[in-house]
Amino acid sequence: MTTTLQGTKAKVSAVRRRSAGRTLGVLLILILIVAGLFCLALSTGAFPIPLSKVLDTLAGQGTRRDTFVIMDVRLPRVLCGLLAGAAFGLSGALFQSLVHNPLASPDVIGVTMGASAAAVTCTVVLGVVGAAVSVSAFAGALATAALIYLLAWRRGVTGYRLVLVGIGIGAVLGSIVSYLMSRADVTSAQQALVWLTGSLNARSYEHVWPLLVGFVILAPAALLLTNGLTVLRLGDETARGLGARVETLRLTILVVGVALAAFATAAAGPVPFVAFVAGPIARRLTGERGLALAPAALVGAIVMVASDLIAQHLLTDRALPVGVVTGAVGAPFLLWQLASANREGRGG
Repeated sequence: MTTTLQGTKAKVSAVRRRSAGRTLGVLLILILIVAGLFCLALSTGAFPIPLSKVLDTLAGQGTRRDTFVIMDVRLPRVLCGLLAGAAFGLSGALFQSLVHNPLASPDVIGVTMGASAAAVTCTVVLGVVGAAVSVSAFAGALATAALIYLLAWRRGVTGYRLVLVGIGIGAVLGSIVSYLMSRADVTSAQQALVWLTGSLNARSYEHVWPLLVGFVILAPAALLLTNGLTVLRLGDETARGLGARVETLRLTILVVGVALAAFATAAAGPVPFVAFVAGPIARRLTGERGLALAPAALVGAIVMVASDLIAQHLLTDRALPVGVVTGAVGAPFLLWQLASANREGRGG
C-alpha cells in the first residue's frame, strides 16, 4: 500500500514538473516574440530605422530625427498596444476561468459595449473628444459590469447566468449605440466609428500612463488570484468546504477582470476578440485545461501589436484601425470555438 502511494506521488510530481517546465518554456518564447515585435514596430514605418539605431535611440544615443520618430511618435503607440493587449488577454483569461467557459470574455458579455455606449454618447451627444472620451469609456465599462452583476445575482452568481445577462445588456447597449450613430452628423459619426472599431492611431503618452499604472496594479492582483480561481473550479460547495468565501472571491475576480478591460478599452477602444482569443491560445500552448494567466497576457500583447503592424503596413496604403484585423481573425475563431464547444457537449 505504501509502495503504491509513493509511486502515485512520484507520478504526480513528474507530471507537475513537466507541466511547469512546458509553461516556463512557453513564457520565455512568448517574451522573445513580444520583444521582437516591439523592436520591429519601432523600426518599421514611413521612415524605416535600422534595428541597431533603434537600440541606440532607446539608450539615449540616437539622432534628433530618430529620437523624435521613435520616442515621440512610435513608442507611445507600441506601448499602448502592448499594455492594452496584455490587459485584454489577462481580463479574458480571468473571465473564462471564472465562468468555466471559453466563450466568455468582456467583449462577448457586454462590458466593452458599455464602454462603447458611454464613449459614443460623449462624442455624438456632448461633442467631447480626447481624454474625456477615455474617462467616459472607463466609467461606462465599470457601470455596465456592476449592472450585469446585480441583475445576475440570485443568492449568488452562476457563470451561465452572468454570461446570458451580459449578452442581453450588450444587445441593449448595442441598440443605443446604433441609434446614436444614426442621429449623428458625419464628423461625429466618423470619430465615433473609428473609436468603436478600436484603434492605436494618434496614441500618446497621455493614453499610456493611466494604462501603465492600472496594469502595474491589476496584473499582480490577477496573478495572486490564481489559487482562488483554482479553488472555485472545484465547485462552490467544495470551495466553501475548503474555507473560501465564494461570493467575495468571485466578486474580487470580476472587479479585477473588469478593471483590466476598462483600462484597455479607455486607451485603445473596444478592440474586438483580443480578450476572447488570448486565453484559449495560451491554454493550448501550455497544455493547461484551466489557468494560463501570464501566457494569456503575453498572447494578448502579441495579437494586438502584430495586428496593428498588419493594419498599418500590409493591407492598404492607408493605416487601418487595429480592430479591423483583430475582428477579421477573431470572428472565425469564435465560430470554431462554438463548433468545438458543441462537439464536446458544452454548447448549452
